[in-house]
Amino acid sequence: MYSTNCNLIKSVGMAMLVAISSFHSFAEVKENDTTLYREPYRPQYHFTPAHRWIGDPCGLIKKDGKYLAYSWGGAESNDLVHWRELNDHSIKGMPPKTSAFTGSVIADTLNSGGWGKDALVAVFTLFDNDSKKQSQAVAFSHDGGVTYQYYDQNPVLDIWSTEFRDPTVIRYEPTGKWVMAVAKALEKKVAFYESDDLKNWTWTSDFGPMGDNKRSWECPDLFQVTVEEAGEKKWVLLVSVNWAREQYFVGDFDGKKFIPDNPDSDPLYVDDGMDYYASRVFQDYDAPKNEEVTTLGWVNYWDYAQQAPSKWGKGVWSLPRNYTLYSTSDGLRLRQTPVKSLENLRGKEVKINKTYSAGTYSLPQISAMANQYEMNINLSASANDVAGFNLCVGDGRKVALSYDVATGYLTLDRTNCSDVKIKFFDRVSNSKIAEPGTRQISLRIFVDKSTIEIFAEKGKKVMTLLTYASPSQTGVEFFSQRGKTDLDLSAWPLKSIH
Repeated sequence: MYSTNCNLIKSVGMAMLVAISSFHSFAEVKENDTTLYREPYRPQYHFTPAHRWIGDPCGLIKKDGKYLAYSWGGAESNDLVHWRELNDHSIKGMPPKTSAFTGSVIADTLNSGGWGKDALVAVFTLFDNDSKKQSQAVAFSHDGGVTYQYYDQNPVLDIWSTEFRDPTVIRYEPTGKWVMAVAKALEKKVAFYESDDLKNWTWTSDFGPMGDNKRSWECPDLFQVTVEEAGEKKWVLLVSVNWAREQYFVGDFDGKKFIPDNPDSDPLYVDDGMDYYASRVFQDYDAPKNEEVTTLGWVNYWDYAQQAPSKWGKGVWSLPRNYTLYSTSDGLRLRQTPVKSLENLRGKEVKINKTYSAGTYSLPQISAMANQYEMNINLSASANDVAGFNLCVGDGRKVALSYDVATGYLTLDRTNCSDVKIKFFDRVSNSKIAEPGTRQISLRIFVDKSTIEIFAEKGKKVMTLLTYASPSQTGVEFFSQRGKTDLDLSAWPLKSIH
């Protein structure tokens, strides 16, 4: 969602997209503003807006060779890496005292809504600033998604609730219907509706509560993903929970209801780090049968999102990731892989292939990359060893990433990493990436100023976090407690996208 009142958003517990442009107007931004894009903490190869707040990625589509994403300010890309910001407000004609919260965009190629063949239609939550009511609204675009005109008969779906938000709309081809998945947040449910014309919606089913349902559900997404072993596709229902992280369910969808494969299983989480939320996948209208499923998420956490020390605004979107499903003894699981086009940012490769005795070792060639790099790592540790990396080292601070052979757990400790005091920021996160006793693991780590994304075991587990390390905290160290640890590492400095 977006709103001009962050305190209101926090008070009602909505971790949806917020686009605040109170810092500067979009017209003031210059593409060659190198000072702007070298501000402290600003990532250099993640998308951040020139001046404003961004939250949940909205309306992710590919159309006419371009990727579009909103907040509801728009951005476009040809390669998912280099982005051009279109504006800071895409939806025009909003009524007074209302705000556009999180939603999605579809290409109405059949003109089912009557706004013209190939019109892009934004479906989003309409928030009433006075009553706090949340309903679903639409807006349509005739300029390729740069701007959208608010539909004067909104809302198109209203159940008179203050906790009803974040619609994802897809086309379900077997029935020829539009399908909406929308959160009943405090009921911990995803409601499904269908429509012929994007204006009149009929309820078909509710899903939930299930899995992690302690506090809230929001930002649902519904998509199909290919199973690596079988080549078939399965439906995935993803939902953001507790204003903190994302869980997902794998199952079947018949256009009206979602049926999970394992309804009694423990919750399955998309990311085991500290800062990943409200992701959505791109709907590909250029190649609808394309099996590549790409997603973006919001890198933040509501406990401290508004306290970010960044000066340009607040909010970062993750690296784009591709989804597949892989089989385990407990069922299907999501694998996430950074998109291949990121490799075009690589500079000269640095390689390390060495056996280390017990101790902590500086890696000066990677430290020289100044927290703007990628590392691909194969680690073979001795029995019962704890080995790993210290990142963002300097001024007595660091981010510690350690792998425990005995347990198979990867632990991320950022209790002493930021050079500014941020309430609730000092945290530790764990992820089981291998069976106990596993000595060989692989990691792919992206460090980008104030963000770190870690893909373990070829993307079977992912950990995303913010750091806000000082400009002098660029050191990288390798450590092993027991020694005789083999390290095979390749690292690349990554170019700025600005």
